[in-house]
Amino acid sequence: MLHAVGRLDSGTYLEVRNCVIKAALDEPLAVLVDVGGLEVPAPSAWSVFTSARWHVSTWPGIPVVLICARPEMAARIARTGVTRYVPVHADVESALASLADHRQPRRRARIELPQRLSSLRDARAFVGGWLVNWSLEQLTPTAKVIVDALVENVLRHTESAPVILLESTAATLTIAVQDTDRSPAMLREAAAGSRQSSGLAVVGALCRAWGSSPTPSGKTVWAVVGPENRL
Repeated sequence: MLHAVGRLDSGTYLEVRNCVIKAALDEPLAVLVDVGGLEVPAPSAWSVFTSARWHVSTWPGIPVVLICARPEMAARIARTGVTRYVPVHADVESALASLADHRQPRRRARIELPQRLSSLRDARAFVGGWLVNWSLEQLTPTAKVIVDALVENVLRHTESAPVILLESTAATLTIAVQDTDRSPAMLREAAAGSRQSSGLAVVGALCRAWGSSPTPSGKTVWAVVGPENRL
């Protein structure tokens, strides 16, 4: 439950968005945002909540719900079109009732590795071991290539110790790697004539979806793998 108070404008837009994203990455049942204490001079600023929802819609797939006890403000929010993606409710009870059937069982594993090359081997072993435990061995070759690329990016481009998060639902596997560098992960085009693809290009080719989500201490780069991504 987040309580948003103060002025929502271009100066606070990113701070509000990142707070919502961070709350979702902690993987609660949902992120509820009480917006009754906000001052919003420009209606377009309400899009901050659809932007946050977009960042977490594929993974971790946590719904974002607005709470507004002021009917006139709720009506203004609805007129902006935000409620097509982020519903607004008058109170916490009705918001929670709307989420009753959302939760899916998830299996999770986490490891922090040191900032050294041997962490690439350890990352592959970590992924392989958990996929055996979860009876997802068919995804092991794909998952190992993806975690190798994500951890290598952390080791090469940051000073961080990579943190690997694995999450499995009935249908998908998510591989996420956190670091303390605030620069978002970006796909770069290969130089003309080069036969070498970037790590993120390889990740993009092997997964269902991938993204880079900001956190208060850096970012999380994640990839979602489904049965169609088996190698």
